[in-house]
Formats: sequence, C-alpha cells, structure tokens
Amino acid sequence: MTHSYKITGMTCDSCQAKVQKILAEIEGVTDARVNWRAGEAEITMQKHISTPTLQAALKGTKYQIAEIRENIPHFMGEETKSWLQTYKPVLLLFVFITGISFLVQIPDSSFSWMRWMQTFMAGFFLAFSFFKILNLQGFADSYSTYDIIAKRWRAYGFIYAFIELSLGIAFLTNFQPVFTNATTFVVMSVSLVGVLQSVLNKRKI
Repeated sequence: MTHSYKITGMTCDSCQAKVQKILAEIEGVTDARVNWRAGEAEITMQKHISTPTLQAALKGTKYQIAEIRENIPHFMGEETKSWLQTYKPVLLLFVFITGISFLVQIPDSSFSWMRWMQTFMAGFFLAFSFFKILNLQGFADSYSTYDIIAKRWRAYGFIYAFIELSLGIAFLTNFQPVFTNATTFVVMSVSLVGVLQSVLNKRKI
C-alpha cells in the first residue's frame, strides 16, 4: 500500500535525501519517494504504519510529516478547532488596526476616509510582516505549498515578508501613493490566487 504525506521543513536536495533515507529505513517501508519542492512524500509499506510512528523516526529533526486525507493534511498534535477559534487572532488584529486607524484622526477637525484607509493599510502590512519575520523559515515553508510564485521559486516566500514590510512603511510615510497602490494591487492579487485555489480545493493553509 502507498500513502501520500505532506512534509514541512525541507529546504534543499540535502533535506530531501535525509528525509528519504530516514523514512526508507523504517521497518515495514518498502519504498519512499520525497520531493522537497512540493513538500510531499509517497511511502510504500507492507502494512499500514501510523503517522506518529513516521514522525517518531523524524524526531530530533526540523521536519514534520502529515498524511494527506481528502486533500487535507492532518499534522501531529493538531486539534479540531471551530471557525472562531481558528481565526480569532486575525479577527482581533483587524479590530485593533481598524480602531487605531479611526483614533489617529481624533485630533483632526474633519474625518478623512482616504487617510483612514492609508493608516489601515500601513497597520495591516506592518503587523502581518512582523508575524512572518518572527518565523521566516516557517512562513516560507508554508507559503511554498500554496502561493503560485513561491511554489516555483521558494525564495519568494522570504522576499514576500519584506515586500509587505516595505508596503507598510510606504503607506505610513505616504510614499509615492500611485506607485504604492499599484504595487499593492499586483502583489495582493497574485497572493489571492493561491489562497483561492487552496480554498476551492479544500486544502488547509
């Protein structure tokens, strides 16, 4: 029997060779084929080997393995969460950024929607780039599994975080608004394509 798995943490051919060697040496495994670019592996086994057993073989490494079932990867230790539990941090962040964007205009004599949007976009990009940079390797690994550019050019995952940081600073300082808005439109449109593909294919991001 052959099972397909998602593997995170692989960044090069050396990682692929290491993971493939470890998996191939597990008792009961007859063949292991790993592709680090796709972040996937196909393992042929004499009898079913549980995912925890496979993960135990990778203990001490940076690699995480999850079996693909109905196109949804189930990672070790992942709990089933409600929609609200899953997206609570993102929703709270949006509420904070939205509120702060209103508050910065209190000293002004009139309210400007244009300034509100500029402040909101600055906060949005600065906040999300911050979280990406906190774990740049992890973000790049994840991003390369669904973004249409990062799938083909993994370095884009590292660059993207700094593109967001640059856009945040540009909105904050009102740098070349036409150029900044155009760049934002292109970058977000490309990123949205990968997200929509994953959602439509019911793959978990």
